[in-house]
Amino acid sequence: MEKKYKLAIVGATGLVGRTALKVLEEKNLPNFEYKLFCSKKSAGTKLNFMGKEYITYELTENSFDEGFDFAIFSAGGETSKKYAPIAASKGCIVIDNSSYWRMHEDVPLVVPEVNSEDIKKNTGIIANPNCSTIQAVVPLKVLDDKYKIKRIVYSTYQAVSGAGKNGLEDLLTNASYPDLKKFPHPIHNNCLPHIDVFMEDGYTKEEHKMIDETRKILGKPDLRVTATTVRVPVENCHGESINVEFENDFDLSEVKNLLKNSEGIVLYDDPENNIYPLASVANGRDEVFVGRIRRDFSQANTLNFWCVADNIRKGAATNAIQIMEKMI
Repeated sequence: MEKKYKLAIVGATGLVGRTALKVLEEKNLPNFEYKLFCSKKSAGTKLNFMGKEYITYELTENSFDEGFDFAIFSAGGETSKKYAPIAASKGCIVIDNSSYWRMHEDVPLVVPEVNSEDIKKNTGIIANPNCSTIQAVVPLKVLDDKYKIKRIVYSTYQAVSGAGKNGLEDLLTNASYPDLKKFPHPIHNNCLPHIDVFMEDGYTKEEHKMIDETRKILGKPDLRVTATTVRVPVENCHGESINVEFENDFDLSEVKNLLKNSEGIVLYDDPENNIYPLASVANGRDEVFVGRIRRDFSQANTLNFWCVADNIRKGAATNAIQIMEKMI
């Protein structure tokens, strides 16, 4: 008899939670039961899921007493800090979308195409990386295996959906002072070189996340990485310009073939016909789109490429579900 699995979705009414429900509907995994949790304020919300109406329940310290195999958390760091250990103590494997657990030494930080073997190291909690890190490391891992990465320079162009519902609203309503709900300046007609809070060294927390998480996922604690992260007036899908220096030289056609034939990557690279990764192409998809692949002639063994992915799907909901699929 096939095992039945019970899955809790925590933060089911939020942007990532609702996307997780959509991805689960598409995958239609066999032998799964679901229960949807949310904040006290949203409890009782009815969501259409799997062809029927689900009622959302308030998350409490007793929510996991009934026994779950998995829980996908998409409710912010404070919720994950408090409730993920409770769920794990009841035998539930937590896959957490917040930033709270990512850099804990005993918590694996996983992108299935990159380091799925780390899943086995979990002690009840697995962290989902930052959205901008996830899409970057999928192609970088392929290249690192072949050419050995020495240094990475990230420049990101991140969509407002990464800032949640309020970020989207600031863009869609053309909000300006004093009506801004999320951003310190209007995002309409602007690019803001400011994602998350500024740290003492002048970098933002988002930039630190990309640097630290890349090192952890690739298993290279001393890797030289730098980043500039920018919020742009695009609804969904992050774009990233990535400059990567290798130990070994490379052949450009071989690089393209490697990427083309790798799991989770779509090579979208025909500049003569204006074909390169776009938000409008990646939107609603689970793959990372890679293009504009070219040699950096200013530095030996160095490559430039552009990648785009749906930051709410592959950058959050889908990656978490893929982790769970690897476990079952």
